[in-house]
Amino acid sequence: MRSHLLFIARVALTLALAWVAAAACVALHTPLPWMIGPLLATSLLSIGGAPTESWAPLRNAGQWSIGASLGLYFTPQVVALVASMWWAIALGIVWALVLGWLFGAWLYRLHAPRMHGVPASMMRATSYFSGAIGAASEMTLLAERENGRTDLVAASHSLRLLIVTVTIPFALQWSGLHGLDILPPTVRAVNWPGLALLALLTGAGALVMDRLRRANPWFMGALVVSMGLAMAGLTLSAVPQGLVNAAQLVIGVSLGVRFRADFLHTAPRWLASVVVGTLVLMGVCALFAALLAWATGLPWVTLLLGTSPGGITEMAITAKVLQLGVPVVTAFQVCRLIAVLVLVEPLFRRIYPPAAA
Repeated sequence: MRSHLLFIARVALTLALAWVAAAACVALHTPLPWMIGPLLATSLLSIGGAPTESWAPLRNAGQWSIGASLGLYFTPQVVALVASMWWAIALGIVWALVLGWLFGAWLYRLHAPRMHGVPASMMRATSYFSGAIGAASEMTLLAERENGRTDLVAASHSLRLLIVTVTIPFALQWSGLHGLDILPPTVRAVNWPGLALLALLTGAGALVMDRLRRANPWFMGALVVSMGLAMAGLTLSAVPQGLVNAAQLVIGVSLGVRFRADFLHTAPRWLASVVVGTLVLMGVCALFAALLAWATGLPWVTLLLGTSPGGITEMAITAKVLQLGVPVVTAFQVCRLIAVLVLVEPLFRRIYPPAAA
């Protein structure tokens, strides 16, 4: 009972500090204040040894809210636009797989000679799944299945996500690129009975995804149901902005608590190379986005978010808050996530068969 009360107190204190950080970012006019403020504050406190805590149901509710909100953008007109870009989305998937493999190969080449006593097969798996551009938890599980070092894989993805989530929104705000949505959402008014029905339907979708053990079930389940309603022309309600802000806050907290006091002591050279590699990834993804923008005629910044090595939830939130082509960004990120989850492990076994390890 005492431990349960202590856990609740830690969660409440973390949320309170996250709210203060978000309010400060709002006052400072930073980009994505409701996510970046809590993310940075919680990360710094966690690394400093503070007893920060995130409650999984709150994180799930946040992803559910964001998924339901993003799905409302997918009107029939938007779906037609996204469908016409299937070839660009396919290129984005191939690009992500190749880029992740190259990043992992570079990590292996750089660190394998220094990891004395670590089997080559373990370093191959660790490097490969650390470089893969996919969901952090799923890549960590796959690395464990292939006998990789899960601590390094988890640390790599957490650090890369932090860098991308913080760097890109600030860069976009400073550049003045915002308000470029080609097809804005048709649902803007909050209708409380409609919102209740939307919550019920999207919640059911999230639960189904969770039972099926799919990746990001609370986000993906709500997104799919909300998309289906929008595609059918059913406009139940918009998601209140206050709820979207709260969702960003709890998502920022859930990312920040991944960092603990021993984080900086976890293979410092490895983490330093992840930082350098992430910055290079962002640069080459920006060039790739420029090529796609030239070929498709869509805004470069929209395709930058769609092809960036960040997480689907974080990049979609960035697109939503800065009005940078939410449907296109979401379509690119969702398709990439599905492809990576399906293909990354079979490709690892094909590229690095046991005999070659």
